[in-house]
Amino acid sequence: MTRTLLRRIHTLITMQGERAAPAPPIHDAAVVVEDQQIVWLGAEKDLPAELAAGAAVRDLSGHVVLPGLINTHHHLYQTLTRCLAPDAGLFDWLRTLYPIWLNLTPDAAYDSAQLGLAELALSGCTTSSDHLYLYPNGVRLDDTIHAARALGLRFHATRGSMSLGESRGGLPPDRAVEQEDAILSDSARLIDTFHDASRFALTRIALAPCSPFSVTGDLMRESAVLARAQGVMLHTHLAETADEDAFCVANFGLRPLEYADSLGWTGPDVWFAHGVHFSPLDAARLGACGCGVAHCPSSNMRLASGIAPTRHLLETGVNVALGVDGSASNDGSHLLAEARQALLVSRVRGEPGTQALTAHDALWLATRGGAAVLNRGDVGQLAPGFAADLIAIDLQSAGYSGARHDPLSALTLCAPPQIALNMVNGRVVVENGHLVGLDLPALIERHDRHSRRMIGG
Repeated sequence: MTRTLLRRIHTLITMQGERAAPAPPIHDAAVVVEDQQIVWLGAEKDLPAELAAGAAVRDLSGHVVLPGLINTHHHLYQTLTRCLAPDAGLFDWLRTLYPIWLNLTPDAAYDSAQLGLAELALSGCTTSSDHLYLYPNGVRLDDTIHAARALGLRFHATRGSMSLGESRGGLPPDRAVEQEDAILSDSARLIDTFHDASRFALTRIALAPCSPFSVTGDLMRESAVLARAQGVMLHTHLAETADEDAFCVANFGLRPLEYADSLGWTGPDVWFAHGVHFSPLDAARLGACGCGVAHCPSSNMRLASGIAPTRHLLETGVNVALGVDGSASNDGSHLLAEARQALLVSRVRGEPGTQALTAHDALWLATRGGAAVLNRGDVGQLAPGFAADLIAIDLQSAGYSGARHDPLSALTLCAPPQIALNMVNGRVVVENGHLVGLDLPALIERHDRHSRRMIGG
């Protein structure tokens, strides 16, 4: 057994309690970790002597500690193609990028996943999902899973897919799609090989047909049947743009959520990315069925998709989390910055108290919301019996000077920094602001080479 004592914590934000009635921050706090889980936390003056005895000590004076952040939607391979089609909306942006993404290779998939996860780790993320839906040149989802394992982040890898090419009325080029039997066969292989349903699992698999305009209804139905037979979750893009809304009405006679529901794609094992154009009726349906939504504010603004009704979704009982989305539409992977963006964009309509998020709400989306959306009862808050997934941020930085009287609000109102410490399952991934065991300059050099080759620059 390995025991670690994190002591002299300036402010401990546990994210216990409920969103509307949160547990208060604890000052002058300590946390005790044994192996992969938390066994005690509270004011340091109350720390039992027997827990402190023999523990490895980390002094976190001047730091705020909170649960590791959870990213529920990403396309890690897109770190290779940032800042392309900078002024396009979603459909034109995709048409520009599909041919470039078809130059992806297994090595590029691995390095891009590791680079994106490194960015996330440095921004406070301890758990991330990823949605890989193109598999050219021998690329497999395995490439990204191995990258996450090498780095040490908790990883929900979703087996994305596209089966509806242009010749059959879809958006992607025909050479970007796969045969549906092959998709389902590979999905079953990945679940058998990698999915871990146990508590504190580092790797889980979900099935993720890409979108209503890139897969058939048959693939959606069969994926749902397979996922439920195997006990894994389902994920897709939905209600992202007005174009998608029009596509669904024109082709299926249904709006996006109605279409998904008709295919068996509602329930607590389903989460949707974006949800920008969910109506009040949609929100009520989502809350009743237990679906989750990954809110991606930076991507939604970058592609001019609109502003998701986040507060309304929360008030109707929908589980809402954050996603940085692909780094070709964000164009970064900073999850604390995404929490700040969610807070700010919720206030654009000028309706504080009705549509706006609070600072605590924004952190809730990034922690408890993420755990709820991914059906994780072992992460998202700091409490005995929960995973030792936590981050520490140095309040002594210039950007927090003048804000130390309210560390919780400072995390989302002040300019987001890189974090000082990132611990996943009790293992340190970031130490003193640097990734542990990763040669980041060498990775950046390889990543740049892949990017130049793919883009043709």
